[in-house]
Amino acid sequence: MKKLMISVVLMTGVSGCADMASRLGFDKPKGAAAAPAAAAQTSAAVDADGAAVATAAAVTAPATAAAPPPAAARSAEALDTTTPEQRKAAAAPVAAQGKVLGKTIASLGSPTEPGLWLKTPLVKAETQGRVTNPATGKSSAVTLLPLGGPATAGSQMSLAALRLVGASLTDLTEVEVSTEG
Repeated sequence: MKKLMISVVLMTGVSGCADMASRLGFDKPKGAAAAPAAAAQTSAAVDADGAAVATAAAVTAPATAAAPPPAAARSAEALDTTTPEQRKAAAAPVAAQGKVLGKTIASLGSPTEPGLWLKTPLVKAETQGRVTNPATGKSSAVTLLPLGGPATAGSQMSLAALRLVGASLTDLTEVEVSTEG
C-alpha cells in the first residue's frame, strides 16, 4: 500500500499534491474551523465518460468560525481573526440560557486555531455553547469541542474567546460553561 501511495504522489507532482491537500483540508491545523458561513466551495466529480466536472456546494459554518490568521501574525490582535460583527454577536446576551455543564479552568489553546471555541472534557460531542467569566461577568458564544480526560480536567480556550470574556491570555481562568439556549 505504501508503494502505491508513493507512486501516486510521484506521478501527481508536488504542485498537484499541494492543491489536493488544500482541497481536502490537510493544509489546515488540526481542529481548524471551517470556512466562513455560506462560502461556495468547488469539488471535482467525474462524469460517465471519466471527465472531471466541477460542482459547487454551499458550505455553512457556525458563527463562531473565523479565517486562519496570517503566517506572519505574532500579536493577539493579528492572531484574532474574528470580525467585529462576530465578536458583537458572540458577546450579545441570550434570552434563554441552555443547560449549565459546569465550571472549568481554561488556559489559552493554540493561538493559530481561529474562531471562538472551548475544548473541554465537559462535552462528548461538538456543540454550540457559551462561556462566562464570573470575574468580569462577560460571556461569549463558542463552539464546544470534546477534550479527553475527566470532567475535572482543565480546558483550552481560543484566543478570541479569552479576549471576549476579558480573561488574561497568560493566566488560568475559571469559566462557567453552558450549552446554547
